[in-house]
Amino acid sequence: MPMMNMAKSLNYSHVIVELTLLNGTSGNLDELLCRFGRTLGNYPSLGFSSSCAIALFSQDRELLPIGACGLEAIGDVTGIWRFLQTDGAMTPHRIDRGAAQSPAYALPIQEGGRHLGYAVLFGYPGASGYEADSEFLGILAVALSGLVGRFMLDEIVKIREWELEEARSDAIHRLGAAAEYRDHDTGLHVLRMTNYAIAVAKEMGLPVSERELLYVAAPMHDVGKIGIPDVILLKPGRLSAEEIEVMRQHADIGGSILVGQDDLTTAAREIAVCHHERWDGKGYPQGLQGEEIPVLARICSVADVFDALSSPRPYKEAWPVEKAADWIFDQSGSQFDPSVAEAFRRALPEILRIRALYRDEIIDPKQVLNLAPAKLRDKYWVSWEDGLNVGIDVIDEHHRHLFDIVNDCHDVVAERRGAQEVARLIKRLEQYTHVHFQAEERMMERLGYAGLERQIRQHQRFCSKLHGFRAALHLNPLTAPYDLLKFVGAWLSAHIREEDIQLKALAA
Repeated sequence: MPMMNMAKSLNYSHVIVELTLLNGTSGNLDELLCRFGRTLGNYPSLGFSSSCAIALFSQDRELLPIGACGLEAIGDVTGIWRFLQTDGAMTPHRIDRGAAQSPAYALPIQEGGRHLGYAVLFGYPGASGYEADSEFLGILAVALSGLVGRFMLDEIVKIREWELEEARSDAIHRLGAAAEYRDHDTGLHVLRMTNYAIAVAKEMGLPVSERELLYVAAPMHDVGKIGIPDVILLKPGRLSAEEIEVMRQHADIGGSILVGQDDLTTAAREIAVCHHERWDGKGYPQGLQGEEIPVLARICSVADVFDALSSPRPYKEAWPVEKAADWIFDQSGSQFDPSVAEAFRRALPEILRIRALYRDEIIDPKQVLNLAPAKLRDKYWVSWEDGLNVGIDVIDEHHRHLFDIVNDCHDVVAERRGAQEVARLIKRLEQYTHVHFQAEERMMERLGYAGLERQIRQHQRFCSKLHGFRAALHLNPLTAPYDLLKFVGAWLSAHIREEDIQLKALAA
């Protein structure tokens, strides 16, 4: 065997050994491809550069670029994806790019007999006459298919871990919801209170990890009310001294329900037990003072009291929001942590927006909202424009919020934060579309809107499709997020322009 061929065969062997040491559990597909590309690029005699890319088929068989490394040295590759969209070849093959460009090789990515898409490897510029060994290309195709398959499996495992955690949280939330529905006409108090708390936590500069705990744990703040007798919990008038003592037991009852040592259960228990403690030590059940009270409980205390004051109760009218906010400020340093009260002051514009988004009252199409402008994003994937206004302030504010969630989802996908984060955003989108659709439908029903049944059917189809994307993440966590964005972005704009715009007549 000639010395050159022996050296190349030895390099083939070295590459194969090194590729077997790679695994698909890197948190980022681009990073995984760069490691793959560097392995090839370390052996120049094989003719490959370190540049490579992968595109996988979506549900409707559109080839989607989902990972790349070093393409800045290659230039525009959209023509390659257009060619491979209809190529259909199931064996590695060279793609003719002309003598002036570096050679490219398409490697089919397969998993369990399914043709998932293609990887493309690039040779060095000027090596247009080079022909890679077909057997070696086949080995690379198998190696890349294995890496992609393991990466997808790792993403699916992360999704399932999150779903298990969510199922556990949901089980506890249902207890809180049971108490909530006994104590209030709707379940929106807990959503308002939770989002108020998050707005305050952001202003305080709490890290994302703590805010995520708060978001899941805050809805359980009154879970202990499940143990309070209806005759006291639902009493339409003021409670007697004896009844107040019974009502106060809900804090300790909540603590006895939320048993566990993990971070979530610990945070939920601290909030449930301590959100009626006071900064000056005159609260209950333990009479904790100052920073003895867990910070998440201090935040929830402000959020809970503000919503209680600004919402109607059987024994009182709702306070005007200005009066309720002033009361929070006045209690700074006595009932409330001064730093939390100050953060509440800074967060008030966002809190008023949240109040409009999660309202108990049926929407009045003629109501005018006087909200401060929302904070601008650094970038928008779908932008709000005047042509999307339906002329009902509350509905328009709902729609802007949905656009924000869709833009958040796009950021997660574009920044390759993983399918688990996409699953979180899908759940958030499901939760808010439920609130929004219900609010719209209640308004339409109250006002006798002729298109109500058509709207309900469209809302149901959207929710069903959204639920389907959660299932699709388990089949292909790399392409399902792109399918989700394509559908939601198009549906939301079209539904507003074609259907919701007709609601303008209700404001006339």
